[in-house]
Parts: sequence; C-alpha cells; structure tokens
Amino acid sequence: MTQQHGRHRFRRHWLSLLALVVAAMGLLPPSSAWAGRLDNAYDGNIFSLYAGDGAMVPPRNSLADSLRQRRPAVLAFYLDDSSDCKRFAPTLSRLNGEFRTGADVIALSTDSLDPVEDASPDNPAYYWRGLVPQVVILDRDGRVALDRAGQIPLEDLEQSLSVASGLELPEAMTHGRTRAMAVNEINAEVVRAP
Repeated sequence: MTQQHGRHRFRRHWLSLLALVVAAMGLLPPSSAWAGRLDNAYDGNIFSLYAGDGAMVPPRNSLADSLRQRRPAVLAFYLDDSSDCKRFAPTLSRLNGEFRTGADVIALSTDSLDPVEDASPDNPAYYWRGLVPQVVILDRDGRVALDRAGQIPLEDLEQSLSVASGLELPEAMTHGRTRAMAVNEINAEVVRAP
C-alpha cells in the first residue's frame, strides 16, 4: 500500500465519520438552548428574556404592603415555562412602566404560591384561580376591579388600572393604539390613531 493510498483511505473514513456525526446530531431532540417564546420550555426569567424588564421579579412590594399603603395592586400570576406567559410578559412590563408611581405591579410565579384554603385577602393565593397568565387588579380599598386570564389587551389593563388608581391615562394612550414593533418582537409603541 502506498502512502498516498493510505491518506486517501484515511480521508474517506474521516469524511464518513463526520457525515455520521452530522446525521446523528439531526436526529437528537432539540436542546433547551433552542427554546423560544412560542414553546413551553424553561428559558429563565421571562421578564428579563422577553420583556427586557428583569426588575419586575422579585416584586418591589408585597400585596399586604400595597393594601396597607392603600395603593392599587396588579397581581400577575405566571409561569416561566409557559408560552402564554412568555407572550404576555411584555404587556405586564409595559403596564408596570406606565403605572409604576401610582400602583404596584406584583408578578408572582405560581410555583412559589402556597395554596391555602382559608387564605386571607392580603395573600395572593386568595385570588389565584389556577390559570396562567391571570391578572387581578385591586383598587385602593382592596376591591377587585378586574380578574381575567389569558392574553389581555394592554388597553383593557390600562383602563381598569386607571379606574382603580384614579390616575388619568396620558393623552397618547386614550387616543392611541398599541402596535407591536419588529425589534425583538416584544417592544410596544403607542402611536396616535389616524
């Protein structure tokens, strides 16, 4: 066997092995690093990843603190590995940014809730119905102003929180509409209606 024939044979075996490895990689299940906004895989904190607002978790105040200070509260029940919650995270982040001074947006992972049958109204578990995402808006007196689950439009949340807090919506919000922007598919912009 000549040296050239040996190199050719080695290269053919090496290419066959490489082709086998590439084919095997295509048959493996997708890695969690390939997870995205539309699947139910755990990627990390959904507010950091999908809303650009890692400061939402942990919440600034507890529900008991909000009620004691007579501040309107938004209880947002979520799971980090829920595609519905991932899609809803930018809406909550936007609401938090708009009403930060007048209300408390309290994002709560349902994994951290202790179900208590006789929970008091200052315990978030009292309001959770086992759904995600679920939003409960409480007014200054602790009365429920909104209790809805699913993809709630930002405008509905803004209106309910405006009524619950007594704060007026900025002019751009009352005459605007929310439009998703292409940047990261999660940012929102208020634009004037034509």
